[in-house]
Amino acid sequence: MLERNCSVARTVRILSDAWAFLIIREAFFGARRFETFRAALGLPRATLTERLRMLTRAGIFHQAPASGSAKRLEYRLTREGLDLYPSFIALMQFGDRWLAGAAGPPLRLVHSCGCESRPFVGCSACSEAITAGEVTYRDGPGAGKAPVDPARRSRRASDPAQFERGRPSSVSRALQIIGDRWSFLVIREAFFGGRRFDRLQAELNIAPNILTDRLARLLGSRVLERRKYQDAPERFEYRLTGIGRDLYGPMITMMAWGDRWLARGKPPLVLTHARCGRDFTPLVLCDGCRRPIDSRSMKYRMCYDPGAFGEPEEEGATAPGRL
Repeated sequence: MLERNCSVARTVRILSDAWAFLIIREAFFGARRFETFRAALGLPRATLTERLRMLTRAGIFHQAPASGSAKRLEYRLTREGLDLYPSFIALMQFGDRWLAGAAGPPLRLVHSCGCESRPFVGCSACSEAITAGEVTYRDGPGAGKAPVDPARRSRRASDPAQFERGRPSSVSRALQIIGDRWSFLVIREAFFGGRRFDRLQAELNIAPNILTDRLARLLGSRVLERRKYQDAPERFEYRLTGIGRDLYGPMITMMAWGDRWLARGKPPLVLTHARCGRDFTPLVLCDGCRRPIDSRSMKYRMCYDPGAFGEPEEEGATAPGRL
């Protein structure tokens, strides 16, 4: 069985494991030590040990001696791990816009330029905001299909509720929608123009009952809407809503990370920005100065009581600073 080569899918493969995602998220808040991760997330020791090993093998973390102790080790984000930060921010902004609820966004961000920042996904060529309708694509050197790993295909999906473990998080809420493998693939095919049940089933090699379930979930989360296109017999197609189309920025940001770190120099797609007419790499930019953001250029203010969620006491060099 074959599936489309896709850098977004390779990135989602890491983040769709709820425990792995939560550990990376806590690292961006400064967690480095085993017990700090455990206190913040309440994970069983065996689960935390296995995920830290997996993320270390994947190159997201590396182990280093803890400050003041040659015997104790801590887990620090690598360059590859730190480079996930823009993807987290793109997902966060989506969650802030659509999923924050009455309580509002959990964090306020201030960029190193001094502005209270609402970052956006922009074009590396012209620094303008990107929308799905303004981008065309063509096959890159890594295009094509590859055999599906049976273990990955059969792996049980994370319970969406697990993404909400620990501190309030707009990133977590966004991943509850796209973190499930099949939900993500349905959304991806919608961006490729897949709207009808039979096309989605054929393209994804997905069982009808699973596709029906994921479509129902995406309708329930208002990412898709159902429209009738035939009366006799009645047939419907599934179109992205405004919420669904707004996932394009986070998805191409994750694609850019997968292209850099997982595509071995052969990205499956090349994107062209219709507004400026140039090929581009998606960037997450500060809306004040239009410079790319990273984990060291952002400070944050929590809009909740951190003590209620076991926030780590340690504040590592990779963590965004407080206001």
